[in-house]
Amino acid sequence: MSDLFLPDGLTRTDGTLYVESVPLTQVAQQFDTPCYVYSAAAIRNAYREFVEAFAGLDPLICYAVKANGNLSILRLLSQLGSGFDIVSGGELSRVLVAGGDAGKVVFSGVGKSAAEMAQALQAGVHCFNVESAAELHRLSQVASRLGLRAPVSLRVNPDVDAGTHPYIATGLKESKFGVAYADAFALYEEAARLPGLDVTGIDCHIGSQITDLAPFIAALEKTLDLARRLRTSGIPLRHLDLGGGVGIRYRDETPIVLADYARAIAERLQGSGLRLLLEPGRRIIGNAGLLLTRVEYLKTSSDHRFAIVDAAMNDLIRPSLYEAWHEIIPVIERPEASAPLDVVGPVCETGDILARGRHLSVSAGDLLAILSAGAYGASMGSNYNARPRPPEILVDGHTAHLIRRRESVEDLYRNEWPLA
Repeated sequence: MSDLFLPDGLTRTDGTLYVESVPLTQVAQQFDTPCYVYSAAAIRNAYREFVEAFAGLDPLICYAVKANGNLSILRLLSQLGSGFDIVSGGELSRVLVAGGDAGKVVFSGVGKSAAEMAQALQAGVHCFNVESAAELHRLSQVASRLGLRAPVSLRVNPDVDAGTHPYIATGLKESKFGVAYADAFALYEEAARLPGLDVTGIDCHIGSQITDLAPFIAALEKTLDLARRLRTSGIPLRHLDLGGGVGIRYRDETPIVLADYARAIAERLQGSGLRLLLEPGRRIIGNAGLLLTRVEYLKTSSDHRFAIVDAAMNDLIRPSLYEAWHEIIPVIERPEASAPLDVVGPVCETGDILARGRHLSVSAGDLLAILSAGAYGASMGSNYNARPRPPEILVDGHTAHLIRRRESVEDLYRNEWPLA
């Protein structure tokens, strides 16, 4: 396993896997399994990579809260100067409780309620990324009723194929997201006339886990062309939001080099007068976290082998939902097995499969690390089968901090009352 890719923050010492300076055997002993474990150093390094790569453009980097909204992670990023991309009033509340600056928040999402709009207006968010004509009119009404002005950009759908999984491709014309490119100019003209609105920017986001620069450039060029036509017609914009979507390595992908992306943007943005906004999520937190789990049983059925672990699809749904690959490695290194096995959880679903056909040498009681689980892991967790969600641990140097306690079964029905 010496040639295995280990994300930033992970090392092996004397055959044992460490997050920074803390062995995962110690984490399991202290907090039990399953549990999420994150590296603070990896989060800092990933954020700083954006800052350094795009330094010449002075961007507003807005971390996508949906990737992982734990308060301690949001606070860490806020202390680094990050802004935030939110898609709900709940995410806005999280950002503010964690010490984030509302003036660095962009509010995305296709279904903003009037109450959420009012909450964001009163908090003073940087911009609303508006995704339909109906939403634009509702926002105008809410802002006018409150006597406030809503800064808006339209999320323009450039109809660019991001080459990613259909569930996370958002820039195609059949997607529920954004305003059709052909309709955007007229809707901008309407936005400029509506009361309570200030047209400030233009936004596009074509998908997630993108590892090819070409779709980003195609979307950028179409969006910039629309911005130039708007300026000519008397609707000058102040910022260009290119969303997120920059992919990471899960298996054998070659992620985009941020410096190359920054250079391509700079060449095209020059002279536009537009400030750059970015909304990275997965690229900052994805490889900074793992799901630590323990093997409960080994099982052989006909010619099929299973390792049944204590983590399940309710803890990490990506493999069941997207057939996503996560590298799985033993915490204590063992010789690689010759016969493949499936790593499965205890949830009562045939689809509760975390990995298929992995060559792992394991025994009951062994600890396994499911890598690259920092993004869309804990944040998409559920209580299916009345399973309490696992704790989250943030390792910073030699210290493992509990940043979310393990739920109890009582937590799951605390807000329910049985009928007499």
